[in-house]
Amino acid sequence: MKKRLAILASHNGSVIEPIIKAIDNQTLNIEIALIITNNSNANVLNKANRYKIDSFIVNSKLYDDVDEEIMKLSHKYKVDMILLAGYMKYLSPKLVESFNIINSHPSLLPLYGGEGMYGRYVHEAVISNGEKKSGVTVHEVTTNYDEGRIIVQKSLELKDGETAHSLETRVKSLEGITVVEALMLCLNKT
Repeated sequence: MKKRLAILASHNGSVIEPIIKAIDNQTLNIEIALIITNNSNANVLNKANRYKIDSFIVNSKLYDDVDEEIMKLSHKYKVDMILLAGYMKYLSPKLVESFNIINSHPSLLPLYGGEGMYGRYVHEAVISNGEKKSGVTVHEVTTNYDEGRIIVQKSLELKDGETAHSLETRVKSLEGITVVEALMLCLNKT
């Protein structure tokens, strides 16, 4: 029986295509049950539509308790695991304790993690600090930003003349591979 995955994303949900490719080629025995975003203009909604995945906008403008609504939807869709794919909101302890939740972060944690460290801010900090390496970390979610147990971490060497934009592009390419590997490891444990 296939495990059911919910994806929470605030913007693009760039890992959706690599996950779908891994499902199609039978590398992953899962199905994406639903996609939830807090952003009514998120490109992830277009992806959900394109791949015929149920999607929902859940934010504080629409719901008094966002995490409660995420929990309701996750139970309704019989979700086994939740992946945060650029989801920019803090999750309540109740939600974190109720589901197996993993997060993809665009750095080699514990470096460049924590509140405010996301997207280009991470890449700008890596460049300005003269780091030689960066990468992607997929980790278990706890109530503290980016502090959960690391599941998979993949690195890349920074190139001469690397910019935050070029690094972001390269890290995004690596992210899909890393997330698929992490999902495989998590599914093999259950």
